[in-house]
Amino acid sequence: MTEAAVQIQTEAPVLAVNNIEVVYDEVIQVLRGVSIEVPQGKIVTLLGPNGAGKSTTLKAISGLLKTEDGEVTRGDIHFMGQRIDTAHAEEIVRGGIFQVMEGRRIVEDMTVIENLKLGAYTRSDNEVAADIEMVFDYFPRLKERTGLAGYLSGGEQQMLAIGRALMARPRMILLDEPSMGLSPLLVKEVFAIIEKINREQGITMLLVEQNANYALKAAHYGYIMESGKIVLDGTREQLLNNEDVKEFYLGGGNEERKSFKNLKSYKRRKRWL
Repeated sequence: MTEAAVQIQTEAPVLAVNNIEVVYDEVIQVLRGVSIEVPQGKIVTLLGPNGAGKSTTLKAISGLLKTEDGEVTRGDIHFMGQRIDTAHAEEIVRGGIFQVMEGRRIVEDMTVIENLKLGAYTRSDNEVAADIEMVFDYFPRLKERTGLAGYLSGGEQQMLAIGRALMARPRMILLDEPSMGLSPLLVKEVFAIIEKINREQGITMLLVEQNANYALKAAHYGYIMESGKIVLDGTREQLLNNEDVKEFYLGGGNEERKSFKNLKSYKRRKRWL
């Protein structure tokens, strides 16, 4: 094990997900014994194909399962030493976790500033205006947009969604597919800002992302999920250098391969499960 891996694994986690199972509608099991840890001030990424259970994991952490008839039926989740899997979503937000939802979910008929102020609704201090300027420092183009948020481009809406999260002054941000629907140039820009926020603000992040290249380059540690289970984890360097990860997530492997699905299933079953 590398020195970096030892350091990350021995740091006390700010978030600990312990062997959780999640069931929807009392019958559909989506997560099967998922355990992950996120150290203080680090970026951890959760990778995997569509339907693997990544977004469900985030919703279990943020308390949003209840809105979709889902529940954690086994295991527990602790944040800053407190158990949160039985808490309501608003309590979890007030405790310091803010989720940036897939698809951005901004309020389209409100302005940029109104959306940012909405992110600060749990706060009672007098520094909201200063934090709006801080968001504009990270996302200068948002300051130029004075109309309704619904008229922003997809990239600008993603920036606004992240900025709204910052307005809550969270200890941890959950990011669900921040690159979805963005051009390659905007994906690069958004991930550069995510890394900058983590570096400058020290905010812990759990990142769910389809673009494994950008996710692993931004993260300090990563987990790979298949069919509701964690099948592989390691530091950024370990995963970037793993032959299976290269082939199935980073665009490596044999270009003459005819059936990606069949080869992927066989190799993962043989090597990981």
